[in-house]
Amino acid sequence: MLNQRKPLEGIKILELGNLVAAPFAGKLFSEFGAEVIKVEEPKNGDPLRNWRVMHEDTSVWWYVQSRNKKSITVNLREPEGQEIIKKLVAEVDVVLENFKPGTLERWGLGYEEMKKINPSIILTRISGYGQTGPYKEKPGFGSVAEAIGGLRYLTGYPDRPPVRVGIAIGDMIAGLYAVIGTLMSLRARDTDADKEGQVVDVALYEAVFSLLEGILPEYDLTGQVRERTGSTLPGIAPSNTYKCADGKHIVIGGNGDRIFQRLMTAIGREDIANDPLYSTNQGRADNVELIDGLIEEWTLQHPLKEVQRILDEVSVPVGPIYGIQDIMADEHYEARDMLKEVELPDGKKLMVPGIVPKLSGTPGDIGWTGPSLGSHNEEVYKEMLGLSDEEFAQLRSKGVV
Repeated sequence: MLNQRKPLEGIKILELGNLVAAPFAGKLFSEFGAEVIKVEEPKNGDPLRNWRVMHEDTSVWWYVQSRNKKSITVNLREPEGQEIIKKLVAEVDVVLENFKPGTLERWGLGYEEMKKINPSIILTRISGYGQTGPYKEKPGFGSVAEAIGGLRYLTGYPDRPPVRVGIAIGDMIAGLYAVIGTLMSLRARDTDADKEGQVVDVALYEAVFSLLEGILPEYDLTGQVRERTGSTLPGIAPSNTYKCADGKHIVIGGNGDRIFQRLMTAIGREDIANDPLYSTNQGRADNVELIDGLIEEWTLQHPLKEVQRILDEVSVPVGPIYGIQDIMADEHYEARDMLKEVELPDGKKLMVPGIVPKLSGTPGDIGWTGPSLGSHNEEVYKEMLGLSDEEFAQLRSKGVV
């Protein structure tokens, strides 16, 4: 039975970041009930408003990234703007930011200042290299973090320069860690007798580095450097992309011992399926070129859908490489409510990604798309902070909000 109360209902988050990492974290909080108040620069707002494909002068990415958030405008460089933030710190549970380390401190808004106002405050900070260390003051973008974090070195083919994943994956991984760290901190605070907050320090490069499996101990133990291997999974076999008779490509993962037997039997190679040499992953990895060759020899005889049908029937992990047009047409995406239709301010219908993860009792939802710049100013300043009409008008006339 669904509980109408969302899991993060009652949690208030002040989002000071822009572009991708911190706002991605803020989006996740907002989807599950947290009240996320996004602070933007008064004139132009978050630069993401103007990135990539636009509709009515607003990025469609913005409508996804900032859904369920409230937008207020504050000039953080002005003393009066900084005073507004201090008043808001007293009212919220979490401050989420992704400025260069030291920026908040220069504005008189560092953790020590926030803690004096609200001892229970949690300050979640995302930066390129973290809040400490010799690189802390270097500007850090997700693309650079993917490079220095070791991911780019592994991406692509060995005879070509490294390539990037086609999305801002470093930023979004950091955003996920920011959510995890913040939820842990909220749990720690709420079970602490003094309700004391803390700092969550997420470095983009560390978020990327944390995903590198056993690469560090492998190198330390043996001196082995894992290199780029294109579409294969190093040391795990078979797991690759194979060409089909219709020119399309399909991914097959046959790297479990029993799965491999089923795969080889399905393609008519019972001799390989029953050979003790290939009964373990190490034996298969040592002979991966032979095995991949046998698999592609078979896939080249069948169109993609036929390959998928045959392997689905014997429970071998298999799937086509989808473009967005394929995702839009896929029945499973639709059944899982991952293709959500929303309405933009001008009435235009727009398809956006659904909610992840799925909670059975207290699911997240989309209340509204990314708001217009400063659309919640009056609500926040007058209702939350109690400013009078005159005080609010003065702040507007000075360009503070």
